[in-house]
Amino acid sequence: MPPPQLSQRQLLQITRGYRRAFGLPPRLLNSAGELTAPPGNAAFLNLPLLARARRDALEESLRWGEPYLYVPAPGLLSWVVPVVAGERCLGGLSGGEVVPEAAPERQATLRYLADAGAPRAAAAAWLREVPVWPQGRTREAAEALFKDLYLITGFTPELLRRNRESARQQRQIAEVIHEEKLGDHTPRPLELLQEEHMLLSLARVGDLAGARRVLNDMLARIFLYSPRMPLIQARVIEMLGYLVRAAVEDNPMLEPLLERHLRWIETIVDTREFEPLCMRIRGILDDFMEGIRVQGFNRSNRHVQAVLDHLAQHYSRPVSLDTLAKLAGVNRFHLSRLVKAATGRSIPQHLRALRIQAACRKLEESTADGGEIACALGFTDQSYFIKQFREVTGTTPRRYRAGLGMREA
Repeated sequence: MPPPQLSQRQLLQITRGYRRAFGLPPRLLNSAGELTAPPGNAAFLNLPLLARARRDALEESLRWGEPYLYVPAPGLLSWVVPVVAGERCLGGLSGGEVVPEAAPERQATLRYLADAGAPRAAAAAWLREVPVWPQGRTREAAEALFKDLYLITGFTPELLRRNRESARQQRQIAEVIHEEKLGDHTPRPLELLQEEHMLLSLARVGDLAGARRVLNDMLARIFLYSPRMPLIQARVIEMLGYLVRAAVEDNPMLEPLLERHLRWIETIVDTREFEPLCMRIRGILDDFMEGIRVQGFNRSNRHVQAVLDHLAQHYSRPVSLDTLAKLAGVNRFHLSRLVKAATGRSIPQHLRALRIQAACRKLEESTADGGEIACALGFTDQSYFIKQFREVTGTTPRRYRAGLGMREA
């Protein structure tokens, strides 16, 4: 099957919306950073020095999994959005060039372009047409172009999602290491053990975002405790053993996790560097939590199992207690007591947790807005969705997505 391509129709649709909102035309660029169709009066934009700047920006946008703002020349600001389908990069989109409001002087820009080989008269004429933008508008434009690209094409940028999560993980680990060094504090084994317990608790309630944060803290402290890879690998394997043992002891139906555990150990042993190990252990944590999501902890009661299985498969649809009771074969009041006693959470709490987990995934992996996500996950309206999201995560959907960050040069 041939790889997907950004069609002319899709590019025209993206261009119309972007130009209407921001007054700039996006332009396709290849992997070398060259614009495939520079404007006629600015062919010099493909000069090697400027193409290299765009190429480097495209590489950084792929590395961080998001739009990338950069300075192509003194006094100019631009941004690049990677065009990715699955694991394949098809090139990028340049969002245009602007002069930051704080630096409207253009003589230095003109000298730079002329020194790079641009005809001085053509560069001066082009610069006169470059708009002056206030701080923050460039970020708004980059985010809008990114959203429109993937909304219109329907591409699933799996490569960007994975790289974005890896970059976020490494930033958090680096921050913890920096803070610990400033505090002149070496982690003690007891502290790491306490974090293991916290990680298990978050896995039990299905809090993937919280579990990832604790995992990143643990990886940073494991690195500080001993930066030698064999000891790091041994500590990570020990941590996984604790999680799997606790899961299987709690529910024998989770015994298949033992087979996964062997594969996880092989993966850890075969990884020889710290950063790739962090990425892979994050994937292992996701796999572990997915393994217990359907069966869950404390689910030996068959009535409880039937209800949680149904919720896991149909959480985005309206769910009534009468329907669940009929499915489980017990009356509704008895069912509510059974689920609460077996899992520690009520049926509405289980349903809310599943929906908020799905909302977090959509915020991380898609460009859908809050209203679209609320509707897709069965919330009655966006306000109620925001309220429920804040109660579970401690923040709003907008701030959660903003917390994923956008890198700047």
